[in-house]
Parts: sequence; C-alpha cells; structure tokens
Amino acid sequence: MAKLILQRLAFLLLVIWSASTIIFFVPRMSSRNAIRERFAELARTGGFAPADLEAIISSMEQQFGLDRPLIEQYWVYLGNILRMDFGYSLSRYPATVTDLIVQALPWTIGLLIVTTILAFLIGNFLGAIAAWPRAPRWARGMATPFVLLTGVPPVIMGVLLLFFVGFRLKLLPLGGAYSIGTVPSLTWEFALDMLRHQVLPAMALVLGSVGGWVLSMRGMGITIQGEDYVTFAEHKGLTPGRIFRDYYLRNTLLPQMTAFALALGTIVTSAIVVEAIFSLPGIGTALNNAIRANDFPVIYGIVLFITIAVATIMVAMEFVYPLLDPRIKPQT
Repeated sequence: MAKLILQRLAFLLLVIWSASTIIFFVPRMSSRNAIRERFAELARTGGFAPADLEAIISSMEQQFGLDRPLIEQYWVYLGNILRMDFGYSLSRYPATVTDLIVQALPWTIGLLIVTTILAFLIGNFLGAIAAWPRAPRWARGMATPFVLLTGVPPVIMGVLLLFFVGFRLKLLPLGGAYSIGTVPSLTWEFALDMLRHQVLPAMALVLGSVGGWVLSMRGMGITIQGEDYVTFAEHKGLTPGRIFRDYYLRNTLLPQMTAFALALGTIVTSAIVVEAIFSLPGIGTALNNAIRANDFPVIYGIVLFITIAVATIMVAMEFVYPLLDPRIKPQT
C-alpha cells in the first residue's frame, strides 16, 4: 500500500508539473504582454500620459519578475505553485489570485456537491429501473424525458430556465447569490433566500447530466441481467425487491463510480459556465470577470487550480473504488 501511495502521488505531481509547465510557457510564446495590454486599456479610459504609462508598466514588470531571465522566472513560478501562490491579480491588485479563488470556492463547491450527487443518484436509479424487466411500464417510462434532455448542454438548459422560469413566469430569481440589499447572516431567512437563488443553476446542471447517467446505467443493467449470480438469486426464490437491491443495483453501480470520476472534468467546466450565466460569485464568475478584464494571472491561476483539483480527485477515486468492491485489489 505504501508503494501504491507513492506511485499515485508521483503521478499526481507529474500531472501538476506538466499542467504548470504548459500554462507557464504557452502564454510566453506569444508576443502579447499581459501587463502592457492591461494598462494600455486603463490608459485609454483613464487618460494616463505616455511617459507615466511606460513607468508604471516597467515598475509592474519588475514587481512581477518579468524582467528576469525566462528560466529564472520558471523556477520561481514552480516554487510559488508548491506554496499554492498563483501571483497577484492585475485588475484587483494588490489582491492575490489565491485570495480570489478562496473567496469564490465555497459557492462553487456547494453547487457542485449538490448537483453532482443529485444527478448521479437520480440518473442511476432511473436507469436501473428502465432496464429492470420486472419494473412497471410507467416506472420505466419515467427515464424517457431525461434521456431526451441529454442532447441539451447545461449552458443551454440554464438559458432556457432563466428565460421561461425566471423571466416569463417569475417563479425564481434571475441570478445572484442572494437578494439585492440582503445582508448575509446566519438566519433561516437568509438561508432560504440563498437557496431560492441556487435552484435554477442547480436545475440546469442536474437536468443537463441526468440523461447521461440514465443511458449508461441502463446499459449496465441490461448486461447484469444475464449474469449467473442474478439467475441463481431468482432460482433461490428471493423477492424481486431484494434481487434488485442486493444483486442488481449494487453491482451495476460499481462501473458507474469510475464514470463518475471521469465525468468530474466536464461537470466542473459546465458549473463554471452556468455560474457566469446566473452571476453566482463562484469560480466561474471570477474567471469570466478575469477574461473581460484581461487579467491573465487570474485566468492562468484558476485553470491551474481546476487542473490540480480534478487530478487530485481522480487519484483519490483509485483508493475509494477497492473499498466499494472488495474483489478489486489496487494494481501497483
């Protein structure tokens, strides 16, 4: 086990190093200067004198270490990554990229945890019922609407919900984390107000991903029906409910856990875009604001942070999977 842990940690460090290196060198292959572009934009709107602008750009390049040799910048950059220091924000200086991520992360984590678990549970349960031959016809038909929504990306689903449910029907807020003028507090009123603002983005992510789980689970369920242990359980005279729960559903969920880990990258990407649509103060909104402001350090920092987070979860799933299925032993 110690050898396995060291191998997986080495693999995780390799992924982080590769992503960090790509994010460092690719922007520097371009002739564009992030600091010069940012302050040139401010000069057009704020009226800087050319001499003052050059002095400011020179000072900022020195502060960010851009006046050093490239290889020296690279080693300093890797050292900062090990300390989870992604540098300073250009548009919100002297705030650091890490500060902006820490402020936005709770909103993204809360939205992702709820929607991912709901989509996984609902999709797999409906998919298992759709493939179970003893299930009633009306129960098998419940999965059909979600399958039809499989081709609608969560982003498009969010726009549709925003227009019809929020704008036309006015049933739920159009966006934001909570109502304008509301002071955040540890009260039931604030919690309910915040939850009302999370319903539409959560529905967009859940409705956009449940259909995929239904289809994959239905395929696994059809395969499981021909297994010997299911047939043996039927011949033993076990009740259909017990066969469905202990022999059918439990075994079809095991491959879905692997699919769950592989789908995390797509889920994170969808959540980021949905957050920007609904103006939630999460990672997606921070990334959208950075793109609009040409705040390249924030863009690179958020992309690298997401890469590290997804890679860490993928490695962690390799240790969780054997706990779910004792027949599986970690391969070193």
